[in-house]
Amino acid sequence: MNMKLRFEYHKRIGNIPSEAWNKLAEGHGPFVCHEFLYALEEAECANADTGWDAHHLTVWGSDAQGIESLLAVMPLYLKYHSYGEYVFDWSWADAYHRNGVQYYPKFLTAIPFTPSYGSRILVDPRYDQLEIEKRVIESVLSEAKMQGVSSWHVLFPEEETSNALAQSRIHQRLGTQFHWFNRAYQSFEHFLEGFASRKRKNIKKERARVVQEGIEFSCIEGADITDALWQQFYEFYQHTYKIRGQQGYLTRAFFTKLSETMPGNLVLVIAHKQGRNIAAALSFKDDKKLYGRYWGCLEEYQFLHFETCYYQGIEYAIEKGLQSFDSGAQGEHKIQRGFEPIVTYSNHWIEDHRFEEAIKTFLQEESSHSEKYRESAKQMLPFKREEKC
Repeated sequence: MNMKLRFEYHKRIGNIPSEAWNKLAEGHGPFVCHEFLYALEEAECANADTGWDAHHLTVWGSDAQGIESLLAVMPLYLKYHSYGEYVFDWSWADAYHRNGVQYYPKFLTAIPFTPSYGSRILVDPRYDQLEIEKRVIESVLSEAKMQGVSSWHVLFPEEETSNALAQSRIHQRLGTQFHWFNRAYQSFEHFLEGFASRKRKNIKKERARVVQEGIEFSCIEGADITDALWQQFYEFYQHTYKIRGQQGYLTRAFFTKLSETMPGNLVLVIAHKQGRNIAAALSFKDDKKLYGRYWGCLEEYQFLHFETCYYQGIEYAIEKGLQSFDSGAQGEHKIQRGFEPIVTYSNHWIEDHRFEEAIKTFLQEESSHSEKYRESAKQMLPFKREEKC
């Protein structure tokens, strides 16, 4: 590449022009857009006080005339704990602690509180993605040493980026999630036609049980979600954490900011019983995909969670012609409901070679178990034998 590159690190995403960032983020899903990351920082969900100290990267290029333009961006944080990541390294931190070595702060490239895979290094498509990524990796590793961090972790990147990172001693880790895929279904019933008979009956019984409880549902898209509904949803969301003795990561101001800046990406499913709203699930969407994210309820009913978070989402995806439904991390219970196992990636650079060797060996052993687990999960899918993937 003949163009001269300049790498700059930023303490606030608000310091980076939103229009320039979003031009690079276009087509890469809602979570890497400037508005989503800005809402997390502005609403005090992801900032230095909560252990997410922004250190975002911009890459600028100058042409022969000296005119500079933004070529690439990457979310980056100095992390002082491992909460809100969904790729667990607590045992690594513990090993450091037991050996008298500091694990935090570490560098983290991820979307806070969002275990959804996607682009992590956003590059102007007019330029060589692999070449830019290579230069980004060099810059971040140099910055990591200057900042004195123990490690750099890239969570839920796309496979190509993960492979590029692995070639630079940023070791690859495999995980599993369960996603639903739309195979040109015309309706939920059409989707169920692909199930084995007994599995199909089980789903119908679950949905019928919710109907018998007198629970009905409304699906409301972003611009039509009122302030009163946002307040109710937030109460549901926090209540789900409160009953476990915890506090939700996200603030009311975060959802308010989303409603103002990203209404076209939001879908809210509300469950009603006898004129009262009792539960809700908030999803994001783009032109291709539905992303189930936040859920809460004030009253517990059998199968209410499955209906609100999964079946209503599948119906919406079919109605809108979306290609897939990412319903979030973990959850083997999703398998029998038609969510298929997929591989997810993360990458990990460890500065201390003593720990690096141990972690590298662990990841190699774990990857074998991860592959066996996905193969086993595929055998549990509810589809008729000839339609299994």
